[in-house]
Amino acid sequence: MAFRLIPREEKFFSDFQALAAELQRGAALLEQMFSPDHPDWRRADEIKEVEHKCDSLTHEIFQRLNRTFVTPLDREDIHTLARSLDDVMDAIDASATLVRLYRLDRVRFGARELAQTITASTKEVQLAFDALAKNKGVTTHSVEINRLENEADRIHQDAVVRLFDDEQNPLTVMKWKETLDFLEAATDRCEDVANVLEGVVVKHG
Repeated sequence: MAFRLIPREEKFFSDFQALAAELQRGAALLEQMFSPDHPDWRRADEIKEVEHKCDSLTHEIFQRLNRTFVTPLDREDIHTLARSLDDVMDAIDASATLVRLYRLDRVRFGARELAQTITASTKEVQLAFDALAKNKGVTTHSVEINRLENEADRIHQDAVVRLFDDEQNPLTVMKWKETLDFLEAATDRCEDVANVLEGVVVKHG
């Protein structure tokens, strides 16, 4: 084992795991929002609290990065991973905010299904960071995140087609289209995290 005069700061791994856990919490609340036929607007406040927590955790990672000499991963990768995780929560929060802002009063096809896919994706993100800390098995979870993103694309496309076919009110179409776009974007952001992780594995494999 090589001797290090200045030890590496390993707490970044637990920071990422804490941030990923908050994503799971936010995704679960979003799924609960869409669980009843009438969206539970109250969940938007709870999701906003999680979003603030993620902002705080991300800021702590950046602060630690600025004062750490030796990091377990490339500094750029740590910064990108933290930002990518925060972007997932931002998309979840934006979806919930629009539901309440637009007073969407019934769950349309695609919203509940996309929320479920977001939950599954954030669980895989958590498992991927657990694997990163152990330096084993990251790729398996990255592949599953990519698969879920492809599934979300399909659901989103079907949902938009049904929206345009079934809804006559152009304002309602606009509101739901924007909401569905943000829901699908949350899975895109999970895929961004997976792509960065794959790059980390290649560098350190």
